[in-house]
Amino acid sequence: MRKSNFYQQAEYWRSAHKISQLPEDKGYEVAFAGRSNAGKSSAINVITGQRTLARTSKTPGRTQQIIFFKLDENHYLVDLPGYGFAKVPMAIKLQWQKTLEIYLQKRQSLRGLILMMDARHPLTSFDEQMLNWCSLSKMPVHILLTKADKLSRGKASASLQQVRKHLKTIKGEMSVQLFSSLKRIGIEEARMRLNSWFEITPQGNHKGLPLQYQ
Repeated sequence: MRKSNFYQQAEYWRSAHKISQLPEDKGYEVAFAGRSNAGKSSAINVITGQRTLARTSKTPGRTQQIIFFKLDENHYLVDLPGYGFAKVPMAIKLQWQKTLEIYLQKRQSLRGLILMMDARHPLTSFDEQMLNWCSLSKMPVHILLTKADKLSRGKASASLQQVRKHLKTIKGEMSVQLFSSLKRIGIEEARMRLNSWFEITPQGNHKGLPLQYQ
């Protein structure tokens, strides 16, 4: 399988509303997380080169289940519910909080977390809670500062430096980049990070904290 085609072959596989519905814990998974309006679904679509793979909506918080996209029999992208669900009852928020805690803490096949932050408003309290959890759990995390096209070059650079400076205060494997689904900024850089977690060589071969929701 050539590396250039690897993410384009992504297809919807299955969804889980609760832990008992998760697929067998094997292979390699990379999960995408972020606030409900951070552009998570759009990022998944542009990285895979498929406009409608992950459902996008003008209504934040549409994704309210753990969604698995299959790349091949051993590699999967996972779309997590956005934190800060819009118009979701507290009982459902608490249920999802518990489900995600278990998934993030116990999933052995989870190799890293792609964390979406709006480049205009990075490091919200929810973002920082996720980063602290990743640090405590030794979970590698790569941040996409989304909607970077909505900032001038200078302001986008300042946002990037702000987050980089913050990451230096947190222990763990953490990195950050600018990203825009609309202007296709940072797509290859994001794919390279996925490649490293999926252990994909340049030739395309494979080498063998509670979260609080508003």
